Amino acid sequence: MFGRKRNKGRDGDEEPQYEDEYTEYDEYDEAGYDETAYADDEFEDSDYADSPVAAGDRTGPYDYEDVADNLETVAEQRLDLGSVIVPVPPGGQLQVEMTPDGTPQAVHLATQHGRITVAAYAAPKSPGQWRSVAADLAETLRKDGAQVAVTQGPWGRELHAVTEGADLRFIGVDGYRWMVRLVAAGPSGAADENTPLVAAARAILGETVVRRGDEPLPVREPLPVVLPQELADQLAAAHQQQLAAQQQAVEAQLTAMQGGQPYQPAPQNTEPRRGAEGSAMQQLGLN
Repeated sequence: MFGRKRNKGRDGDEEPQYEDEYTEYDEYDEAGYDETAYADDEFEDSDYADSPVAAGDRTGPYDYEDVADNLETVAEQRLDLGSVIVPVPPGGQLQVEMTPDGTPQAVHLATQHGRITVAAYAAPKSPGQWRSVAADLAETLRKDGAQVAVTQGPWGRELHAVTEGADLRFIGVDGYRWMVRLVAAGPSGAADENTPLVAAARAILGETVVRRGDEPLPVREPLPVVLPQELADQLAAAHQQQLAAQQQAVEAQLTAMQGGQPYQPAPQNTEPRRGAEGSAMQQLGLN
Protein backbone atom coordinates (compact mmCIF):
# COMPACT_ATOMS: atom_id res chain seq x y z
CA MET A 1 0.00 0.00 0.00
CA PHE A 2 2.76 2.47 0.92
CA GLY A 3 5.63 0.96 -1.11
CA ARG A 4 9.04 0.01 0.23
CA LYS A 5 9.79 0.94 3.81
CA ARG A 6 12.97 2.72 4.86
CA ASN A 7 15.12 1.02 7.47
CA LYS A 8 15.51 3.18 10.58
CA GLY A 9 17.82 1.40 12.93
CA ARG A 10 16.07 -1.98 13.08
CA ASP A 11 16.82 -5.50 11.95
CA GLY A 12 14.88 -6.34 10.09
CA ASP A 13 -19.62 -10.00 12.37
CA GLU A 14 -20.84 -11.16 15.32
CA GLU A 15 -19.36 -10.07 18.57
CA PRO A 16 -17.20 -12.88 19.94
CA GLN A 17 -18.30 -14.51 23.16
CA TYR A 18 -14.79 -15.13 24.47
CA GLU A 19 -13.62 -11.55 24.94
CA ASP A 20 -13.47 -11.67 28.75
CA GLU A 21 -11.05 -14.59 28.67
CA TYR A 22 -8.07 -12.56 27.52
CA THR A 23 -8.61 -8.94 28.50
CA GLU A 24 -5.74 -9.13 31.00
CA TYR A 25 -2.99 -9.95 28.54
CA ASP A 26 -1.35 -6.54 29.11
CA GLU A 27 -0.48 -7.67 32.63
CA TYR A 28 2.04 -10.07 31.13
CA ASP A 29 4.21 -7.11 30.16
CA GLU A 30 4.76 -6.13 33.77
CA ALA A 31 6.91 -9.10 34.74
CA GLY A 32 10.63 -8.53 34.97
CA TYR A 33 12.79 -10.08 32.29
CA ASP A 34 16.08 -11.80 33.00
CA GLU A 35 18.08 -12.04 29.78
CA THR A 36 19.99 -15.08 31.07
CA ALA A 37 16.87 -17.01 31.97
CA TYR A 38 16.20 -17.84 28.32
CA ALA A 39 19.74 -18.43 27.10
CA ASP A 40 19.08 -22.07 26.22
CA ASP A 41 15.42 -22.14 25.31
CA GLU A 42 13.43 -21.48 22.17
CA PHE A 43 14.08 -17.74 22.29
CA GLU A 44 17.73 -18.34 21.38
CA ASP A 45 16.89 -20.70 18.53
CA SER A 46 18.24 -19.40 15.23
CA ASP A 47 15.12 -20.76 13.53
CA TYR A 48 13.20 -17.91 15.13
CA ALA A 49 15.28 -15.00 13.96
CA ASP A 50 13.81 -11.53 14.40
CA SER A 51 14.19 -10.71 10.70
CA PRO A 52 13.49 -13.78 8.53
CA VAL A 53 12.28 -11.64 5.65
CA ALA A 54 14.67 -9.35 3.82
CA ALA A 55 14.05 -5.70 4.64
CA GLY A 56 13.39 -4.84 1.00
CA ASP A 57 10.65 -7.48 0.76
CA ARG A 58 8.70 -6.34 3.81
CA THR A 59 5.44 -4.48 3.94
CA GLY A 60 4.65 -2.71 7.24
CA PRO A 61 4.23 -1.95 9.98
CA TYR A 62 5.32 1.52 8.95
CA ASP A 63 6.79 4.45 10.81
CA TYR A 64 4.50 7.46 10.51
CA GLU A 65 7.32 9.69 9.32
CA ASP A 66 7.98 7.37 6.39
CA VAL A 67 4.43 7.36 5.00
CA ALA A 68 2.81 10.55 6.28
CA ASP A 69 2.68 12.06 2.80
CA ASN A 70 0.71 9.08 1.45
CA LEU A 71 -1.75 8.66 4.32
CA GLU A 72 -4.31 11.11 2.97
CA THR A 73 -4.99 8.88 -0.03
CA VAL A 74 -6.01 5.95 2.20
CA ALA A 75 -7.38 7.80 5.23
CA GLU A 76 -10.96 6.60 4.68
CA GLN A 77 -9.82 2.98 4.81
CA ARG A 78 -8.08 3.35 8.17
CA LEU A 79 -8.85 4.09 11.80
CA ASP A 80 -6.58 6.71 13.35
CA LEU A 81 -6.08 5.94 17.04
CA GLY A 82 -3.29 8.39 17.67
CA SER A 83 -0.36 6.08 18.32
CA VAL A 84 -1.47 3.54 15.70
CA ILE A 85 -3.34 3.86 12.42
CA VAL A 86 -4.90 0.55 11.46
CA PRO A 87 -6.96 -0.73 8.53
CA VAL A 88 -10.46 -1.92 9.38
CA PRO A 89 -11.32 -5.27 7.76
CA PRO A 90 -14.65 -5.64 5.90
CA GLY A 91 -17.41 -6.30 8.42
CA GLY A 92 -15.16 -5.40 11.35
CA GLN A 93 -16.76 -3.82 14.39
CA LEU A 94 -15.04 -1.56 16.90
CA GLN A 95 -15.01 -2.37 20.60
CA VAL A 96 -13.57 0.35 22.85
CA GLU A 97 -12.26 -0.61 26.28
CA MET A 98 -12.53 2.28 28.75
CA THR A 99 -10.96 2.97 32.13
CA PRO A 100 -13.29 3.71 35.07
CA ASP A 101 -12.84 7.46 34.50
CA GLY A 102 -13.93 7.18 30.88
CA THR A 103 -10.51 7.30 29.22
CA PRO A 104 -10.02 4.99 26.21
CA GLN A 105 -7.63 2.19 27.09
CA ALA A 106 -7.74 -0.06 24.03
CA VAL A 107 -9.63 -0.45 20.77
CA HIS A 108 -10.43 -3.92 19.46
CA LEU A 109 -11.51 -4.99 15.99
CA ALA A 110 -14.16 -7.68 16.26
CA THR A 111 -14.49 -9.89 13.18
CA GLN A 112 -16.47 -13.02 12.43
CA HIS A 113 -13.36 -15.09 13.13
CA GLY A 114 -12.19 -13.44 16.35
CA ARG A 115 -10.96 -10.24 17.90
CA ILE A 116 -7.80 -8.34 16.90
CA THR A 117 -6.05 -5.73 19.02
CA VAL A 118 -3.10 -3.60 17.92
CA ALA A 119 -1.11 -1.52 20.43
CA ALA A 120 2.20 0.32 20.30
CA TYR A 121 4.79 0.78 23.05
CA ALA A 122 7.87 2.91 23.62
CA ALA A 123 11.13 1.08 22.92
CA PRO A 124 14.87 1.76 22.60
CA LYS A 125 16.38 2.80 19.29
CA SER A 126 17.96 -0.63 18.93
CA PRO A 127 15.71 -3.64 18.21
CA GLY A 128 15.11 -6.55 20.57
CA GLN A 129 12.23 -5.49 22.78
CA TRP A 130 9.73 -7.90 21.20
CA ARG A 131 12.08 -10.78 21.97
CA SER A 132 12.07 -9.95 25.69
CA VAL A 133 8.33 -9.24 25.74
CA ALA A 134 7.64 -12.57 24.02
CA ALA A 135 9.73 -14.36 26.64
CA ASP A 136 7.80 -12.70 29.45
CA LEU A 137 4.49 -13.49 27.82
CA ALA A 138 5.36 -17.15 27.29
CA GLU A 139 6.50 -17.57 30.89
CA THR A 140 3.44 -15.91 32.38
CA LEU A 141 0.99 -17.70 30.11
CA ARG A 142 2.49 -21.06 31.03
CA LYS A 143 2.26 -20.22 34.72
CA ASP A 144 -1.41 -19.50 34.14
CA GLY A 145 -1.86 -22.97 32.67
CA ALA A 146 -1.81 -22.14 28.95
CA GLN A 147 -0.08 -24.27 26.33
CA VAL A 148 2.37 -21.97 24.53
CA ALA A 149 4.33 -22.60 21.35
CA VAL A 150 6.85 -20.30 19.66
CA THR A 151 6.20 -20.26 15.92
CA GLN A 152 7.69 -18.57 12.88
CA GLY A 153 5.81 -15.79 11.12
CA PRO A 154 6.52 -13.07 8.56
CA TRP A 155 8.29 -10.89 11.13
CA GLY A 156 9.96 -13.64 13.13
CA ARG A 157 8.78 -15.26 16.34
CA GLU A 158 5.12 -15.40 17.21
CA LEU A 159 3.43 -16.90 20.26
CA HIS A 160 0.52 -19.30 19.93
CA ALA A 161 -1.25 -19.86 23.25
CA VAL A 162 -4.10 -22.26 23.96
CA THR A 163 -6.06 -21.33 27.07
CA GLU A 164 -9.21 -22.72 28.61
CA GLY A 165 -11.39 -19.94 27.25
CA ALA A 166 -9.72 -18.82 24.01
CA ASP A 167 -6.84 -19.39 21.62
CA LEU A 168 -4.41 -16.48 21.26
CA ARG A 169 -1.70 -15.44 18.85
CA PHE A 170 0.75 -12.68 19.75
CA ILE A 171 2.71 -11.01 16.94
CA GLY A 172 5.28 -8.29 17.63
CA VAL A 173 7.54 -6.09 15.54
CA ASP A 174 10.37 -3.80 16.63
CA GLY A 175 10.59 -0.35 15.05
CA TYR A 176 12.60 2.80 15.62
CA ARG A 177 11.89 3.74 19.26
CA TRP A 178 8.66 1.75 19.18
CA MET A 179 7.39 -1.78 19.34
CA VAL A 180 3.98 -2.77 18.02
CA ARG A 181 2.12 -5.84 19.22
CA LEU A 182 -0.96 -7.50 17.80
CA VAL A 183 -3.12 -9.95 19.73
CA ALA A 184 -5.56 -12.16 17.84
CA ALA A 185 -8.04 -14.13 19.94
CA GLY A 186 -10.77 -16.55 19.02
CA PRO A 187 -12.40 -19.85 19.90
CA SER A 188 -10.52 -23.13 19.92
CA GLY A 189 -8.42 -23.55 16.78
CA ALA A 190 -8.95 -19.99 15.55
CA ALA A 191 -5.33 -18.96 16.21
CA ASP A 192 -3.75 -21.94 14.44
CA GLU A 193 -1.50 -21.40 11.44
CA ASN A 194 -3.27 -20.80 8.11
CA THR A 195 -6.59 -19.83 9.70
CA PRO A 196 -8.67 -16.82 8.56
CA LEU A 197 -8.07 -15.04 11.88
CA VAL A 198 -4.28 -15.30 11.64
CA ALA A 199 -4.32 -14.28 7.97
CA ALA A 200 -6.42 -11.21 8.83
CA ALA A 201 -4.16 -10.37 11.76
CA ARG A 202 -1.02 -10.44 9.63
CA ALA A 203 -2.68 -8.40 6.88
CA ILE A 204 -3.72 -5.74 9.40
CA LEU A 205 -0.28 -5.59 11.00
CA GLY A 206 1.35 -5.34 7.58
CA GLU A 207 -0.63 -2.15 6.88
CA THR A 208 -0.43 -0.61 10.36
CA VAL A 209 1.25 2.77 10.84
CA VAL A 210 2.88 3.67 14.19
CA ARG A 211 3.00 7.31 15.29
CA ARG A 212 5.67 7.31 18.01
CA GLY A 213 5.99 11.04 18.69
CA ASP A 214 9.03 12.76 20.19
CA GLU A 215 8.15 12.58 23.88
CA PRO A 216 10.64 10.59 26.00
CA LEU A 217 8.87 7.61 27.53
CA PRO A 218 9.98 4.65 29.64
CA VAL A 219 10.63 1.42 27.78
CA ARG A 220 7.43 -0.63 27.40
CA GLU A 221 5.24 2.34 28.19
CA PRO A 222 2.03 2.04 26.11
CA LEU A 223 1.69 4.82 23.57
CA PRO A 224 -1.57 6.70 24.15
CA VAL A 225 -4.80 5.77 22.39
CA VAL A 226 -6.66 8.79 20.97
CA LEU A 227 -10.13 8.21 19.52
CA PRO A 228 -11.49 10.03 16.47
CA GLN A 229 -13.58 13.00 17.64
CA GLU A 230 -16.93 11.60 16.46
CA LEU A 231 -16.37 8.30 18.22
CA ALA A 232 -15.04 10.05 21.34
CA ASP A 233 -18.18 12.23 21.50
CA GLN A 234 -20.45 9.19 21.22
CA LEU A 235 -18.61 7.35 23.98
CA ALA A 236 -18.56 10.42 26.21
CA ALA A 237 -22.32 10.79 25.83
CA ALA A 238 -22.86 7.12 26.63
CA HIS A 239 -20.58 7.42 29.67
CA GLN A 240 -22.55 10.43 30.95
CA GLN A 241 -25.82 8.56 30.51
CA GLN A 242 -24.43 5.68 32.52
CA LEU A 243 -23.33 8.01 35.29
CA ALA A 244 -26.73 9.73 35.30
CA ALA A 245 -28.49 6.36 35.60
CA GLN A 246 -26.28 5.40 38.52
CA GLN A 247 -26.94 8.74 40.23
CA GLN A 248 -30.67 8.33 39.72
CA ALA A 249 -30.54 4.92 41.36
CA VAL A 250 -28.69 6.35 44.37
CA GLU A 251 -31.18 9.21 44.72
CA ALA A 252 -34.05 6.74 44.58
CA GLN A 253 -32.52 4.73 47.40
CA LEU A 254 -32.07 7.86 49.52
CA THR A 255 -35.64 9.00 48.83
CA ALA A 256 -37.02 5.65 49.95
CA MET A 257 -34.90 5.69 53.10
CA GLN A 258 -35.90 9.25 54.02
CA GLY A 259 -39.55 8.25 53.64
CA GLY A 260 -39.10 5.69 56.40
CA GLN A 261 -39.13 2.75 54.04
CA PRO A 262 -36.05 0.52 53.90
CA TYR A 263 -34.60 0.12 50.42
CA GLN A 264 -35.62 -3.08 48.70
CA PRO A 265 -33.93 -4.14 45.46
CA ALA A 266 -36.14 -4.56 42.42
CA PRO A 267 -37.64 -8.07 42.19
CA GLN A 268 -36.56 -10.37 39.39
CA ASN A 269 -40.06 -10.77 37.97
CA THR A 270 -41.58 -7.53 36.76
CA GLU A 271 -44.99 -6.37 37.94
CA PRO A 272 -47.36 -3.69 36.61
CA ARG A 273 -46.45 -0.24 37.81
CA ARG A 274 -48.70 1.32 40.41
CA GLY A 275 -50.37 4.70 40.36
CA ALA A 276 -49.39 8.03 41.90
CA GLU A 277 -50.19 6.75 45.39
CA GLY A 278 -47.41 4.11 45.09
CA SER A 279 -44.01 4.37 46.73
CA ALA A 280 -41.33 6.80 45.54
CA MET A 281 -39.40 3.97 43.92
CA GLN A 282 -42.50 2.73 42.14
CA GLN A 283 -43.21 6.20 40.77
CA LEU A 284 -39.65 6.28 39.38
CA GLY A 285 -40.31 3.06 37.51
CA LEU A 286 -37.83 0.98 39.50
CA ASN A 287 -40.46 -1.59 40.46
